[in-house]
Amino acid sequence: MAKEYTSESIEVLSGLEPVRKRPGMYTDTSNPNHLIAEVVDNSVDEALAGHAKQISVLLSKDGSITVEDDGRGMPVDIHPEEKVPGVELIFTRLHAGAKFTNKDYTFSGGLHGVGVSVVNALSKKLNAEIKRDGKKHEIQFKGGEISKPLKVIDSVGQRNTGTKITFYPDEAFLDTTKISVKNLKYSLKAKAVLCSGLTINFIDKIANEKETWCFVDGLGDYLKKSLDSELLPSDPVEGEFSDGEQGLSWAVAWSNKILTESYVNLIPTIEGGTHEAGLRSGITESIREFCSLRNLIPKGIKLTQEDVMKDCSFILSAKIKDPQFTGQTKEKLSSKDFQVTATSIIKDAFSLWFNQETEAAEKIALLSIDNAQERSKQVKKVERKKITKGPTLPGKLTDCVSTDDDETELFLVEGESAGGSAKQARDRNFQAVMSLKGKILNTWEVDTGSITQSQEVKDISLALGLEPGCSDLNGLRYGKVCILADADSDGAHIATLLCALFLRHFRPLVEAGKVFVAQPPLYRVDQGKEVFYALDDEEKDDLVKQLGKKNKSKKIEVQRFKGLGEMNPGQLRETTMIKDSRKLVKLTLDQPTKSISMMDMLLSKKRAADRKTWLEDKGNLATLSKGE
Repeated sequence: MAKEYTSESIEVLSGLEPVRKRPGMYTDTSNPNHLIAEVVDNSVDEALAGHAKQISVLLSKDGSITVEDDGRGMPVDIHPEEKVPGVELIFTRLHAGAKFTNKDYTFSGGLHGVGVSVVNALSKKLNAEIKRDGKKHEIQFKGGEISKPLKVIDSVGQRNTGTKITFYPDEAFLDTTKISVKNLKYSLKAKAVLCSGLTINFIDKIANEKETWCFVDGLGDYLKKSLDSELLPSDPVEGEFSDGEQGLSWAVAWSNKILTESYVNLIPTIEGGTHEAGLRSGITESIREFCSLRNLIPKGIKLTQEDVMKDCSFILSAKIKDPQFTGQTKEKLSSKDFQVTATSIIKDAFSLWFNQETEAAEKIALLSIDNAQERSKQVKKVERKKITKGPTLPGKLTDCVSTDDDETELFLVEGESAGGSAKQARDRNFQAVMSLKGKILNTWEVDTGSITQSQEVKDISLALGLEPGCSDLNGLRYGKVCILADADSDGAHIATLLCALFLRHFRPLVEAGKVFVAQPPLYRVDQGKEVFYALDDEEKDDLVKQLGKKNKSKKIEVQRFKGLGEMNPGQLRETTMIKDSRKLVKLTLDQPTKSISMMDMLLSKKRAADRKTWLEDKGNLATLSKGE
């Protein structure tokens, strides 16, 4: 019998307990890289505020990471309300920091106030040394709790200031404690590029290597060297704007290689966001205006953002007082007002540049027009239902490198957020990813000749290299087509609609055994350092039962994924995309008549009465998860 639900059932988590209980809600737990980034970002904030000139990152053989800066040093005085030293609050309280207002930091990435406290919570040990006011202070933590209170350990010069943090990531909370050195070095180098005059030192005692970055030539030089190819114009278009409240700097060029990087207060925004949207809109509007004034666009051709930005590379750095992100990992800027601001700034700047550099501007405009003409041709070919060779691929498709049909895979992913995670989780050599926006059209009763009126269906058709109603697979670009949707009921609905699309309008694809449905887990189950995944409630319950019998002394923690977007790239890679560990269900037609009849009953508008009867008869067999 279930325990009675009373006030006693309510669990209140205090201090850093929420982080240790559900670490994935506060940071990326695939490896320690994001923990390092949180500490580094604090030091970078000091540089942005004009108080630090040098940051050092040290990887030691004992597994510790040390980040040191020459900023002002964390506050060591007693907080007037909490009656404890400021540094203690920073490391032990969520949502404690000096970045909620603009008194101390005009521009900062760490606005959630959970950064270094999360690092402390997920570390076995953490030691902080602070130099300020002529004294050297030290405070130590173990498992997120104070092990040695703040005390003065030495005297230093009055101008000798800064903070030094050394921490040992706890493997109990991470998929692995192995640091991605390549990604770390990339991130550190980018911060040096974006923060002119800032020196960043990287010392790896494990690999016995050391690197130092300090850039004074700006974003254009960085973009040019990174692309290392012929550019249009020969030197990237650079610009900068700041009004004290917000700022924007950029370097833009067109080439046969593509590099797009964006940052907010020096924090990488891997999934882009409103600042990127503003840049794309601003450039597009200015090129359209330039073409219109010079009557360059041929009749019947409409210039889209995809046409303009197809060959465009950029480095974009935004500085915002109160940036809003989609999550604590800060991979996507969601500040709506800034998109309008960025669009206006970029449009004005590029309109001026285009009118000053007319020769280069015309070349960029003609390149965009060529893209528009090619796109128009391919759209017409699809609409005429003729098999095409080499169509212009949808912009939302992130293609793979390989062209080998035996190994290539296309993942159709529900939602843009999940698509971003899948792009990071994939093996770029043979796995392509295309994100779908929401529920696609129910095509079960739609005429094959009309389904490409749906943009989502048209994009799927272009990505596949097949036209709806095709009789063979000569144009197919991938060996496998994998439907990847959330593990909940909404995800099942979307997966069903996609299965219906392939069954009804791309049947040869199904008959050839090319269509699969990926099985992402609904639950993550942790027991100590061991991590398990479960597809559904039944598998989760069996797993918990087995683990309880195996080791009763170790606590079992269960996390339910609300959707693919809640899984970090490491988890998605491990559970759903790596061939050795994933589960794929092949879409087959072993009993065609029965299968078609079932799909017809589920999706046909004409069979609403049959569907109601079926639900009334079979509804009692459904199992609903909590929260569904």
